[in-house]
Amino acid sequence: MCHSHGRGLLFAILAVLSILCTRGAGAQTAGGVEQSFASSLTALPAENLAVSGAFYVPVYSSVSMNPGKLRADFSVTLSVHNASETRPLVLKRIAYFDTSGKMVESYLKSPVALKPFSTIEVFIAANDVRGGTGANFVVDWAATGEIAEPAVEALMVGGVGAGHYAFISQGRPIRIIKN
Repeated sequence: MCHSHGRGLLFAILAVLSILCTRGAGAQTAGGVEQSFASSLTALPAENLAVSGAFYVPVYSSVSMNPGKLRADFSVTLSVHNASETRPLVLKRIAYFDTSGKMVESYLKSPVALKPFSTIEVFIAANDVRGGTGANFVVDWAATGEIAEPAVEALMVGGVGAGHYAFISQGRPIRIIKN
């Protein structure tokens, strides 16, 4: 019986340490996206960008489980997928906004071009609650001609007590312009 309590305590200590180590990780920084996903990037096209658009992606870095009493914090991974097999996708802006609409962070120093079928991601750690319960991303994109619409979505992962939750929020097109 003593051994089972000792093992339980050991597992509890390891679980707490893993949570603390995970919480030490912060949000990605501007410029970090380009470095982390360099193999997904290509040179910016020399041709004019004839098509452009934007996606709005609601995310939940925090969720009120019981207003004023219990809050669950979630990590957020925003993924932007170039769904074109032949054309690069130019990302002009990836901006993160809080519940009040104030920009929290901009993740691109300058436009980048994604190779066909490649992906770029932005990660926000669970302990980064700057976005609040109504956080969102805006992703501005462009291409040299007709292109398959990019797939933009966010994955939230977190937990409260022994419960763990994961869910996806899909981006919604808010603007498409064909020149």
